[in-house]
Amino acid sequence: MNEAVQHTRSLHTQSLPAWTYHEPEFFELERERVFLRSWQLVCHRNDIPEPGDYFTLDLAGEPVFAVRDQQGRIRAFFNVCRHRASRLLDGPQGRCGRRIVCPYHAWSYALDGTLTGVTHRRDFEDFDPADHGLVPVETEEALGFVFVRAVPGGPSVHEMLEPYLEELAAYRIEEMQPLGRITLRPRPVNWKNVADNYVDAQHIRPAHPGLGSLVGDSYGVEVRGRMHKMWGRLEPTPDAGPSVRAYTKFLPEVEHLRPEQRRLWAYYRMWPNLAFDVYPDQVDFMQFLPISATETLIREIPYALPDTRREMRAARYLNWRINRVVNREDTALIQRVQDGMASASFTAGPLAASEVCLRDFATRMREAIPEACHPRKPHEFGRAAGVGQ
Repeated sequence: MNEAVQHTRSLHTQSLPAWTYHEPEFFELERERVFLRSWQLVCHRNDIPEPGDYFTLDLAGEPVFAVRDQQGRIRAFFNVCRHRASRLLDGPQGRCGRRIVCPYHAWSYALDGTLTGVTHRRDFEDFDPADHGLVPVETEEALGFVFVRAVPGGPSVHEMLEPYLEELAAYRIEEMQPLGRITLRPRPVNWKNVADNYVDAQHIRPAHPGLGSLVGDSYGVEVRGRMHKMWGRLEPTPDAGPSVRAYTKFLPEVEHLRPEQRRLWAYYRMWPNLAFDVYPDQVDFMQFLPISATETLIREIPYALPDTRREMRAARYLNWRINRVVNREDTALIQRVQDGMASASFTAGPLAASEVCLRDFATRMREAIPEACHPRKPHEFGRAAGVGQ
């Protein structure tokens, strides 16, 4: 049996082929068929509490921003001036006041996107300001977070989150406040390597001794629709380090949580590149934003309910200490994998029946981009796929 036929028959038990983790042409297809058509998280509603507060996001090359308008409504637009395409708002977040003013020619827009000011207005012929307001982007709020989608179509955020909305409601995420500012961590790897690693349960014990000692052998995984969930109960093993032991000692009871959630670390991933780390003491979101075929920007920020207890402050600090080590370990792991993907000796790896999240992700990627079914990059791939045309 030749390689291509064998590969086709076993796609559901294999990872994505290595060439999809470093080929620029495939990355362009991901941008068009996956990212521009998927929901992306911009911020939490409490990140922009006052009129004029904004958050920006680069959505696979499409710059967007969310802003709270004068009536308290959150709106989202492409971050592009309608005159000469200049970027309007800078930085990951900020405050623009009552108007959005382009730094190039000083065209100005109300916070609802209406064009309100045009320099040299009389020089423009047959010009109607109503035709040149900011271009809105599809927006939806869920769990207090603001989501945008560049190309409409497909399920809503609520429909995607539906399998877990009831259990997530207990955390009162809508009421949470940011614990700090947005963090951006560049990584010289393909975004799928970061996404794969996030739902890879088999590496917890061998690669994360600290985290493994916190949850023991209780780690579970499941797939529901376009959502993946991983979880572990706080059951420190005898070899647990000081941060793990202290965290489980100081973590106070969070009365509004269900009893089974009060000693649970849970992880949720929403297709294709958004993850939520949900702890009794706080919630983090992480996005794996693709920059190129071999560059990813990890974007994250933690949120929590106000709690002045000393035990809670200690638990949140220890949570950070534990996860700082986990992040360092994961950084080294994904680099090892990215390096290996460049080897001609590797095409795709087998996926165990228990690796349900990895199997589901690979299947969805192949459905979105059928070219990923090929074990090796097809000849004339760029022209055949229409990339760059």
